[in-house]
Amino acid sequence: MTLADRLLSPDDLFATADRCLLAPYEIDTEGLQQIFGRMFAHRLDHADLYFQYSRTEGWALEEGIVKSGSFSIDQGVGVRAVSGDKTAFAYSDDISMPALVSAAQATRAIARQGTAQSVQAVRKGRGRELYLPQDPIASLRDKDKVALLEKLEGYARALDRRIIQVMASMGGEFEIVLVARSDGILAADVRPLVRVSLQVIAEEGGRLEQGVAGGGGRFGYDYFTDEILRDYAAKAVHQALVNLEAKPAPAGTMTVVLGSGWPGILLHEAIGHGLEGDFNRKGSSAFSGRIGERVAAPGVTVVDDGTLVRRRGSLNVDDEGNPTQCTVLIEDGVLKGYLQDSLNARLMHASVTGNGRRESFAHIPMPRMTNTYMLNGDRNPEEIIASVKHGLYAANFGGGQVDITSGKFVFSAAEAYMIENGKIAHPVKGATLIGNGPDVLTRVSMIGNDMTLDPGVGTCGKDGQSVPVGVGQPTLRIDGLTVGGTA
Repeated sequence: MTLADRLLSPDDLFATADRCLLAPYEIDTEGLQQIFGRMFAHRLDHADLYFQYSRTEGWALEEGIVKSGSFSIDQGVGVRAVSGDKTAFAYSDDISMPALVSAAQATRAIARQGTAQSVQAVRKGRGRELYLPQDPIASLRDKDKVALLEKLEGYARALDRRIIQVMASMGGEFEIVLVARSDGILAADVRPLVRVSLQVIAEEGGRLEQGVAGGGGRFGYDYFTDEILRDYAAKAVHQALVNLEAKPAPAGTMTVVLGSGWPGILLHEAIGHGLEGDFNRKGSSAFSGRIGERVAAPGVTVVDDGTLVRRRGSLNVDDEGNPTQCTVLIEDGVLKGYLQDSLNARLMHASVTGNGRRESFAHIPMPRMTNTYMLNGDRNPEEIIASVKHGLYAANFGGGQVDITSGKFVFSAAEAYMIENGKIAHPVKGATLIGNGPDVLTRVSMIGNDMTLDPGVGTCGKDGQSVPVGVGQPTLRIDGLTVGGTA
């Protein structure tokens, strides 16, 4: 049976959302129109209601013992009114007509004086069909979830006697959302999300080093087969053992080769945030006002794509009820556009790109990334390594920081090697990459043909809100990047 065979039709999605979020509280589409009627007694540009039901769980295993477990259920509604560049927002965990009326009255404070506006007739919006509307939390018994983590721990320990500690965790989320808008659009989505993470500690000669791995996406726990769990274990153990042998990283300006996949987090942080509409409307991004200008080396094409099947950052509709899409941000080095939610698109006279996202019903939407990645070039990764006489190969990244206004960033490499005479030499530890996002784009001199996406572990923070995202890139050669080291 294919994914398409098992997907719910749009009408089924609406029926699911109605059964969960409206019908139990005796709210119907007529009631929603009454709420908008109250809000539009004076002039507003836009208003929406965001209903959400979510169930989440988390399990953590350490040394074969369940160290923690969590389970929560949350639901509520956020009410937003927009007038010009002003936003009024109220939310309630009580889904009822009295609560909606109270929230609607609170948002009217920003309305402009003027005659009442007519409320649009309700019509269903159609989104993507990217993932099954399954409940991953209910797909596996609790004892089987613990058994999965025990199996993952066993795989890691069996790989090397130097592994002295293993911490495995998993989490699941099931979410139903319904967006009602003042333009009459009614959009629904049912969103699964799972993740498994592994951290190992290796010891040799009194030295301790760690390795991490994991993955996930918009599917059920049945995704985590023995083959995938063994792969996570191998990657985490490999990283820890490599770091046991690592020498202190040298410092200085050098050629840096970034591996494919997760190293795209540098692209996300140092460049992606700077391409979000709100920063550019306010003129606070290093990319503000530069549409049509060359901002990267020839061959560099960056997209944000919320339509990838079952990916962690994908959505059938964004949190404003708009279908997600693939947006070209940079094409062959030229800046083509920004990521837009409805508010910033209207104020910038641009098109909505389906990037309005929020953490929950208690948060306002803002332009956010989904799956952001660089497209393939034409070079083999081996050719890129062979072209470097002396440099650094950053195979995997840890944490990092970025200043949106200037584009300056600092990222630490979780797994890195020196390149000597075109070959990968010894591993190094403590390497940090320091630079400026817009500047780094111009220093890309070779682009690999091996683009891969991350395994499904990314979470993005902005203005106190966290949302799941994806990143990716091919192998890249960057010339003249500053490396901070410990040697």
